[in-house]
Amino acid sequence: MTSHAEHRRIWELGTPAVRALAVVAVGVAVLAGVLAWRARPQVEPVAPAASMPPSSSASTGYVVVAVSGKVRRPGLVRLPAGSRVADAIEAAGGALAGADTSQINLAKKVSDGELIAVGVPAGPGSSGTSGTSAGGPVNLNTATLEQLQTLPGVGPVLAQRILDYRDQHGGFATVADLQKVTGIGASKYNDLKNRVTV
Repeated sequence: MTSHAEHRRIWELGTPAVRALAVVAVGVAVLAGVLAWRARPQVEPVAPAASMPPSSSASTGYVVVAVSGKVRRPGLVRLPAGSRVADAIEAAGGALAGADTSQINLAKKVSDGELIAVGVPAGPGSSGTSGTSAGGPVNLNTATLEQLQTLPGVGPVLAQRILDYRDQHGGFATVADLQKVTGIGASKYNDLKNRVTV
């Protein structure tokens, strides 16, 4: 039989190994804890809803319309849904002195993406949103980007230049002003002059 002294001696000999195992176990536990800490889900700050851009005009209760022609600040205006043409003109700074608004239906409700031309000819009963009548010439002062692209040789880039000129100069006074748009030379103007109106 093993004596009590021998048992004690075996335990003492095994103590360094036990201590080494204990140190390794603690090290593994600490490492596992660090890795688990780093792998925890991160909370990302989210901007308040009020400061985030609206996903669409319809979902926010607002519409965006373009107001061009004889107004103080032509360009895009943002209005509450259900607003009238009169509200859009007021948001653009109001009509300039002498601008003829008699052909504009000021009571008409505006829709998102609509163009309102002020003080320039528009179709009968129109709020200035119709660029052309069926089979008729395209009105340079009221036509949309898509309507301008129905003209021969006018693609999206040139159509946008026409819209930019119209916004910057308050509309076209005459068809001849079309020659002032970058990209419209004498030849292209001759192709277009009988297909457009102001």
